[in-house]
Amino acid sequence: MNFIVLGAGAIGCYVGGRLAAQGQSVCLVGRPHAMEPLAREGLTVTDLDGYRAHVPAAHLRLAGTLAEAAPGPDTVVLLCVKSGATESAARELAAACAPGIPVISLQNGVDNVARIKAQAPSLKALAGMVPYNVILRGAQVHRATAGAIQLQRDAATEPVAAVFNTAGLATVLPEDIRAVQWGKLLLNLNNPVNALSNLPLRDELLDRDCRYVFAALQTEALGVMERAGITPAQVTAVSPRMLPRVMRLPNWLFTRLAKRMLQIDASARSSMWDDLEAGRVTEIDAICGAVVRLAVQHGAQAPLSGRMCELLSGPRLRLTGVEMKRAVGLG
Repeated sequence: MNFIVLGAGAIGCYVGGRLAAQGQSVCLVGRPHAMEPLAREGLTVTDLDGYRAHVPAAHLRLAGTLAEAAPGPDTVVLLCVKSGATESAARELAAACAPGIPVISLQNGVDNVARIKAQAPSLKALAGMVPYNVILRGAQVHRATAGAIQLQRDAATEPVAAVFNTAGLATVLPEDIRAVQWGKLLLNLNNPVNALSNLPLRDELLDRDCRYVFAALQTEALGVMERAGITPAQVTAVSPRMLPRVMRLPNWLFTRLAKRMLQIDASARSSMWDDLEAGRVTEIDAICGAVVRLAVQHGAQAPLSGRMCELLSGPRLRLTGVEMKRAVGLG
């Protein structure tokens, strides 16, 4: 297979780097500031389990645009751009790719495949879910949490999953990828909490007030999903319905029952925190915005997610857990 990773950020570099380290044909497509350290130093890929590989710069295929990557009939595109850039990326795909080429979305949110299909109807848009947090610093990318990639079950993804697994990217093909996406969104509701807290993920999860906000967002989203007839899949060791209860536990009990959840690299933060620090548009619309839109479609309300959209769309804020609870109207 000829893999083209469109959007060589943290997820794109980790997945593409693992594939390249295993000998697969991979082209990373990204902005010049992201490509420069890779062209100079190569790409070092690590994870919290001790994996380490280096792909020399001479062995990396890098491109600034999809047209430069020259997708052919055997190409599989892994779409890893931020959700807000999906439509522009899809237009680029439509212009550069032959009909029928698989485009696998490895993005946050639940609406990306529909957006790809609207802009590039001749391509085979497929959903995927990446469960873990990844840190990209220059020419080094590090997986900081655990989990398995999940890809929409299809004849086009079966060989991709086999290649991913061979490269050490644990991958499964669930029966209902839509349920998986909504299950992942429940976890992504922590992204704005983490971004506002200005804390590493592990420290934020050990702050009970921050967890209380996270739990309230999950409870609200679960209510909206139930109204819409959506049953989110279980994507962690804890069932979706139990997640808010676990989050509200006192620290002494939470640290005992959520040990796997706390197996996080000490420096890991959410991608939304990275975006805020870099002055980029965040994915709040793809996460909390999706909950608000679903609520509107089914005659419900999602004021907490709506408030998070407001907080993340204004001036940069740094809030303690107590301040965050007050800011969203929880106390």
